[in-house]
Amino acid sequence: QVQVVQSGGGLVQAGGSLRLSCTASGRAGGQYAMGWFLQAPGKSREFVATINWRGDNSYYADSVKGRFTISRDSGKNTVYLQMNGLKPEDTAVYYCAASVYGPAQAVIDGDPRGFDYWGQGTQVTVSS
Repeated sequence: QVQVVQSGGGLVQAGGSLRLSCTASGRAGGQYAMGWFLQAPGKSREFVATINWRGDNSYYADSVKGRFTISRDSGKNTVYLQMNGLKPEDTAVYYCAASVYGPAQAVIDGDPRGFDYWGQGTQVTVSS
């Protein structure tokens, strides 16, 4: 079993920045691809950014390219999402997830079905 615990989030004005953190633990050994997804009220979960287990490839939704950066600690299952230039439309619950058994293509495509373990979610609210 893998536990995913995330932190960060909160309320920020448009144009501001926030940083989300996430750690996956519980399964001895191994590193996993990780990702961030968001879910706005009444909508399905959407891809934000993913990063492979080595940390040398990352992928972004078009809506966040150039504003958000996903990174991970070397050799660890700890990832971050640095969010700059936040917009009111970024408001949502953000989820961190680990892809332990999912296909590599899910990481490239940002497909949430390829992610097996999920964090508890954290609210990000951007005021105009």
